[in-house]
Amino acid sequence: FVFIIYMTRARIAADEIRQRSGNGNVVVKRLDLASLQSVRDLAKDVQENEERLDILINNAGIMMCPKWETEDGFEMQFGVNHLGHFLLTNCLLDLLKKSTPSRIVVVSSLAHERGRIQFDDINLDKSYSPEKSYRQSKLANVLFCRELAARLQGTGVTVYSLHPGVIRTELGRHFIPTLAMWKKVIIMPFLLLIKSPWEGAQTTIYCAVDESQANTSGLYYSDCALKKPAPQALDDAAAKKLWDLSTSMVGLA
Repeated sequence: FVFIIYMTRARIAADEIRQRSGNGNVVVKRLDLASLQSVRDLAKDVQENEERLDILINNAGIMMCPKWETEDGFEMQFGVNHLGHFLLTNCLLDLLKKSTPSRIVVVSSLAHERGRIQFDDINLDKSYSPEKSYRQSKLANVLFCRELAARLQGTGVTVYSLHPGVIRTELGRHFIPTLAMWKKVIIMPFLLLIKSPWEGAQTTIYCAVDESQANTSGLYYSDCALKKPAPQALDDAAAKKLWDLSTSMVGLA
């Protein structure tokens, strides 16, 4: 099944999946990651109506938007890209454990390499920039994966984070219009070289189903291969600190 906020688009995609695969058992459920209540409602729905959860892919996100807030008052990119996935994953852990072997895939970005977790100003109220916020949220994805994998050792649930590549989607809709004209002129030729959605999905699929990765957990991937993340993404103390902070922010403490 597919969790998504844009229901019309999702229903079209679901119809296409049914037609191409011949599998009529494709279910779409609404989820707004900017609302913790929506996350809890969705998790409750899944727990009550699904017997198994073999793979959870935390893919949805927002990129370089203005200084917006989630329904719960968190900075939008950190709230959607990290906290929403953090809460959803934790709410579904029992079902994932009952369905072992199962996998959790967290879609991060190469942008994590320039990220820093601003523990003293997590919502970036003192100094906000769209780029700084996005990088922080993507670093949070990798640290979340690392800490979650450590906590799930021996359970049969494995965890993966990844950079999917630069993909031709609407993710950059908040970013491109804000660029100066000279920057747009420079990047336009490069946009012709970016991945299609199909190409961009391959590393996510690899982490979700490739049998060669069945016994690995907590690692980072790019182009369907293991890759070493940035040094700050290997900081176990920061990963633990982020986990504790996130737990408090979403009300799991």
